[in-house]
Amino acid sequence: MSMSPEKVLFPYEKVRRCGILLHISSLPGRFGIGQLGEEAEAFLQFLSGAGQSIWQFLPLGPTKSDLDHSPYMSSSAFAGNPLFISPDLLLKQGLLNEEDLAEVPEFSPYLVEFERVEPYLFSLLNRAFKNFSNSTSTESFQSFCQKNSHWLDDYALFMSLKEKYNEKPWYDWPDAMARRHPDALEGAAQELSSTVLFHKFTQWQFFSQWDAFKSKAQELGVRLFGDIPIYVAADSADVWANQDCFELDPVTLKPKYVAGVPPDYFSKTGQRWGNPIYKWKINGQPNPALYRWWSNRLSHMRNLLHILRIDHFRGFQAYWQIPASEPTAIKGKWVRGPGRFFFEQMKDAVEGLEIVAEDLGTITRPVIRLREELGLAGMKVLMFAFDSDEKNLYLPHNYEHTNFYVYSGTHDNNTAVGWYLDPQVPEYAKARIRRYANSDGNRIHWDFLRLAYSSVARTAIMPMQDVLGFGSDCRMNTPATSKGNWRWRLAERFITQQIKEALFSEAKFYARIPDRKDSPKA
Repeated sequence: MSMSPEKVLFPYEKVRRCGILLHISSLPGRFGIGQLGEEAEAFLQFLSGAGQSIWQFLPLGPTKSDLDHSPYMSSSAFAGNPLFISPDLLLKQGLLNEEDLAEVPEFSPYLVEFERVEPYLFSLLNRAFKNFSNSTSTESFQSFCQKNSHWLDDYALFMSLKEKYNEKPWYDWPDAMARRHPDALEGAAQELSSTVLFHKFTQWQFFSQWDAFKSKAQELGVRLFGDIPIYVAADSADVWANQDCFELDPVTLKPKYVAGVPPDYFSKTGQRWGNPIYKWKINGQPNPALYRWWSNRLSHMRNLLHILRIDHFRGFQAYWQIPASEPTAIKGKWVRGPGRFFFEQMKDAVEGLEIVAEDLGTITRPVIRLREELGLAGMKVLMFAFDSDEKNLYLPHNYEHTNFYVYSGTHDNNTAVGWYLDPQVPEYAKARIRRYANSDGNRIHWDFLRLAYSSVARTAIMPMQDVLGFGSDCRMNTPATSKGNWRWRLAERFITQQIKEALFSEAKFYARIPDRKDSPKA
């Protein structure tokens, strides 16, 4: 039995509500990728008018071309993605002029063409930076740099060094640079000062535009719901700048152990993710540097968001540790995580921030107990509900309390229509959802929506693809594939008054439109 909200570490509201999952990159717009300009504000207006009080998106960090631009393998846990910076807002600041935007290439409205979008947008950012460098209005920029120096200095230098060393991972840089000898760092900062300043400039622009975006969301009563992976990429500014926080080989500086999950029904060899494992303890005591880094990370997220999903939450209770020399996850072992102690130490850092625990997959009773003791919301995915029997825990009649976020599917799932039309999905699963929803399956995506909205779960989230009834060609990510993901875009013509009114009608019918007094606070 779950604990009452009054006795948990993080009490939660019992307000029924609903929202949409759509990554920033998927927004429409003329620059080939979603950005924090007019289109983001227009979508906020759409959500508010549709009775939606939550906008969920994926991690916001810079992405890498060699990792297919996955938002889950970023070069920084703190930095924002420069591709989300709106050139139109740079124009309004006077950092670009009309001529700079007179001949925008024709980009696909349905897919992010990263190979074309990235060089074009960085050419605009470099132009804006040059114009900024020639101006005298730097007080806001200097204030931003000073306030964020605890991560910004390392990130800007890291990105500059990556360029200098032809994108090699940091542990393959010259030894003095990889080990962060003070003289080497000082020399690099001077040599690369212009590039370092450029990366600081892009971050200033990203977070300035984000602040305006968040203010508009609060004005419209929409909560911003973000996502962080529990682990960070081995080749990131975070690991390079905080080597004492990770289990690294003292000679090679590469990870000694890596993260993943053990073999299961879906994979005989498990999953070997390759992220370095945290060094939670030093000489049997909590690692102060790591707890300080996590506190900074969560405080940073609190300033950007109203709600935060922690990916792979179970890693705080126990994590699968794989020797880095192993090619698969088979020979890993379970190691106990920091558990409740970690969250007790983070309580001040996350004050006012609602946290959601990603607890999908095979989850043990101790993981469930930790989540419930903390008072964190768990997740339910309806697409997982129909492949077994009436005891399936994802079926709405088995939700034992309200503290859940229920989804038709996540960014890793097929779309609802794609799932229903997939010949690999057993026919009995399709028959079960038709019976459960009392439906002929012709509008299966709307059946999923009504099952989510009618459930006792206090929050219901639908991917925008499922709101619109799109097929599998519009899914965001296919796990275990390394190419062609994260590219789907929402063309503007699909954001219609009809869809807005239909969403509002369902949200109202199932009592998921909160009073304005429940709107997010600044």
